[in-house]
Amino acid sequence: MSFPTQLFINGEFVDGVEGKTIDVFDPHDGSLLATIAEATEADVDRAVAAATAAYPEWKAMAASDRGRLLLKLADAIEANGEELALLETRDTGHPIRDSKGLDLVRTAAQFRYFGGMADKFQGSVVPVDRGFLDYVVREPLGVVGSIVPWNFPMMFVSWKMAPALASGNCVVMKPSELTPLTALRIAQIADEVGFPKGVINVVPGFGPTAGARLVSHPGIAKVSFTGSTPVGRMIASQAAANGIRTHLELGGKGANVVFADATIPKAVGGTAFGIFHNQGQACIAASRLIIHESVVDEFMEKFLALTNSIRVGDPKDPNTEMGPLTSPMHRDRVLSYVEVAKEEGGTILTGGKAPSDPALLNGCYVEPTVVQTVGAVRVNQEEVFGPFMTVQTFSTDEQALQIANSTEFALGGGLWTNDLSRAHRFARDLDAGMVWINSYKRAHPGSPFGGMGASGYGREMGFEAMHEYTEAKAIWVNIDADIPPFYPR
Repeated sequence: MSFPTQLFINGEFVDGVEGKTIDVFDPHDGSLLATIAEATEADVDRAVAAATAAYPEWKAMAASDRGRLLLKLADAIEANGEELALLETRDTGHPIRDSKGLDLVRTAAQFRYFGGMADKFQGSVVPVDRGFLDYVVREPLGVVGSIVPWNFPMMFVSWKMAPALASGNCVVMKPSELTPLTALRIAQIADEVGFPKGVINVVPGFGPTAGARLVSHPGIAKVSFTGSTPVGRMIASQAAANGIRTHLELGGKGANVVFADATIPKAVGGTAFGIFHNQGQACIAASRLIIHESVVDEFMEKFLALTNSIRVGDPKDPNTEMGPLTSPMHRDRVLSYVEVAKEEGGTILTGGKAPSDPALLNGCYVEPTVVQTVGAVRVNQEEVFGPFMTVQTFSTDEQALQIANSTEFALGGGLWTNDLSRAHRFARDLDAGMVWINSYKRAHPGSPFGGMGASGYGREMGFEAMHEYTEAKAIWVNIDADIPPFYPR
C-alpha cells in the first residue's frame, strides 16, 4: 500500500529543511513500515507561517462553508475507510476489527459532528443597564498547535482538528514519530476535498525539537496536548513562559468499582473491554478493579476465564482480539511493572509475560495481565498503560470510594450496581472528569472528555471543545442611554 511520507505544509507534501528522516516500524513483527520526513524547528516555523497566512481567509469564511468542508472530509474518510483502517493497524498494532469498527467510525463521526456544529455555535446576550445592548460573540484563537499521541492516532487527529477547524482556527499538528501515517493521509484527503492551503499542516517529529518549537512559537495561540502527565506539565511550563495557553489531556488510573449487587456477567464483559481494548493503551483504561469481597470469587472465576480466552495475534487478522503494543520500548516498560508488582507482594493471577507463540516473538506483545494487590502500592498508583489490571477488594461503600480516590489522577472511572441511589451518589463523589455507570469507556462526539488533577484540564468534544478553541468578545452598544458627562464643565 502507498501512503504519504513527507511533511504536509501549506497544502503540499515536502521534505524537511534539514533532510532528516524517521523510520516507522510495524509493531507486529518489527519490520520497517516506512521512512518519513522528520520535522525540525525550521519546519515548524514554515508550518506556522503557512497557517498564519491562511488564517484571515479561513476565519472570514462563512461558518456553514467551513462546516460543509468538514462534512465532505467525514464522507471521504469513510470512502477511504479500508485503506485508513489497515494503515492504522499496521502503524499501531490495533486489531483490524477495532481499527474498522471503532477507530474509523469515531474519526468520521467527530468530523461530521463538528461539521454540523460549525454554524450552530452561538454567542449570548447579557442583561445589562437599560439603554445598552451587550452581546458576546465567540471568536477563534488563531493558529492552534496540536500534539497527538501514539495510542489512538487517527481518532485523536479528529478530536483535535475537527473543533479547531469548525470554530475558525488553523492547525499545525505534530503526530507522534511512532505513528504518524494516518495523520498524513487524512491531511492528504482534506486537501483533496478542498480545504484551503495552509489551514491544515502536519509535521511529524520528535518532542525535544518539533514539539518544543511548537509550544514556544510566538505565532501559536494555544497548544492542545494529549499524552503523559510528566510531559504535559513540562509543556504547560514552556507554553506559559511564552504566553501560550494550553489544553492538557493527560494520564489516568481508572477505578472500576464492582458492587455486590452488580450484574456479574455484564460487569465481567465491560471490565474486560475497559482494560484490554487497544492492549490497555488508553488513558481511561479500567486499570484498577475494586470489587466487593462477597463477589470477588465469582467475578474473578469468570473474568480470568474470559481473559485467558482473548485471541492475541497478528492485528491484520480479523479474528485477532488483542494485538501488539505500539513499540518495543513501551512493551518493556509494561513488563517492568510485572516485576514491580512481584516486589511489592502482588500475585500474578494470569499473564505477566510475552506470548510464547513463535509467530509473535519479533513483535511487541504482552499477554493480558491481572495482578492481585493490597494497598497504595506503585502498581495501584502509577499509569502502566498496557494490558495490566490490578485487583483490590472492599467491604463498604466508603472504603470503595477511598480506594477509588486514592491516586493523583482524576480522568475516568466506572461502577457497576443495580442500586440507582448508590450509583448517583458514588458518581458524584468519585474524583473523575467522566464516570460510567454499568458500562465503561463510552465516548460520543457530543459528550465532553477530560479530567482533573494530574489528568489535566480542558475538554475534548461537545460544546465544551468549541469553547476551548474560541474566546469571548463582549460588544457594548449604546442604544438610547443618556450618559451624564464624567467630567462636567
